[in-house]
Amino acid sequence: MRRRWWLFRPFDLLARFWPLFKRRNGLVVVRMDGIGDMVLFRNSLDHYSSAFNVEKKDITIIGCKSWGGLLSGLFIGYKTISIDEHSYGKNFFYRTYVNFKVTREAPEIVVSDSYFRRALLADSLVWVLGAPNTIVSYPYINEQTRAEFTYYLSVASRVIDTGPYPTHELLRHANFLSKVSSKTFSAREPTLLPTAVPLQKTSENNSYVLLNIGSNEPGRRWPIDHYFSIATHIVNHGFHVFFIGTDGNNIIQDKINSHNMGDKISSLIGKTNLDTLLRVMKRAKLVVSNDSGPAHLSIGLGVSTIVIVGGGHYGCFFPYPAELTPKNVKFISKSLDCYHCFWRCDKRTLPSDAFPCVGEVSIVQVRKVCDELLLN
Repeated sequence: MRRRWWLFRPFDLLARFWPLFKRRNGLVVVRMDGIGDMVLFRNSLDHYSSAFNVEKKDITIIGCKSWGGLLSGLFIGYKTISIDEHSYGKNFFYRTYVNFKVTREAPEIVVSDSYFRRALLADSLVWVLGAPNTIVSYPYINEQTRAEFTYYLSVASRVIDTGPYPTHELLRHANFLSKVSSKTFSAREPTLLPTAVPLQKTSENNSYVLLNIGSNEPGRRWPIDHYFSIATHIVNHGFHVFFIGTDGNNIIQDKINSHNMGDKISSLIGKTNLDTLLRVMKRAKLVVSNDSGPAHLSIGLGVSTIVIVGGGHYGCFFPYPAELTPKNVKFISKSLDCYHCFWRCDKRTLPSDAFPCVGEVSIVQVRKVCDELLLN
């Protein structure tokens, strides 16, 4: 066990065994993962009521603060709790506060079906909730996490094997429900509810293209120069281009100024919250994105989307299985022998460089697919 596990352990125990003065009832779903994971999971949630024989109003979703802004629009009819996943895994006081807060839910059943998850977050929450019936999927385990997962899996009521690596997450969610309930559930394309982005049609619809240059690590980011080349190409089709992401605004703004294209290309980098991003994304003609959460959001919203996919865990999140890929979605990748490295790449010169499987995707290839989707 890692040192942090032992430091948290006494107070996790205290929260788990603190007396409850109410009858246990309902189901809690623990989702301590990113925005993209949430999008891939969302459709399967609507089957939980029948799979677990629990009324929808008695199902609680414990989700991450990173997508907490979507809870009211995406989980109508469910109870929701949003927590800061980073603080929960590091801050003793915040973790203790959250543990005592969630145990008051007093669920009869707790479920966590994430394959790529962190034991100190998801599995410890499942355990702290203290439900008599805990059902989890068998996770991805490495040597660093083996001891923690071995413990938490040993105390679960039931562990579901959702398939070998690299089974796609959409298929894993369907497999989980099928094995839990002995019914057959089929995977579906990810779809976000219209209530997530209430919009009225305007004359601005489909008049612009979004380029998402962000990702949770530099290696998964297609080079900015490549993106700017695509931006200038799209402008020639008569569309305005907006760059989105969390960083890189100064670099993009310098390029816009140096090319004197301020009236045709704009930067929204660091200027949108999640709610605003969804509204802007829903009206876009096309979204071109790195392998990241916003790409899943765009697909879920039904927007034409191009995703530049690396090979770190190819097939688990991107690309989608062919039968679950919408017709207006394209995945572009550069096949290399080193795929499935789990992003532990040793082939780049600097930590800030793109992984070769990402950086070597050609501009010509992306431009061609842009033309197909923009002109179709």
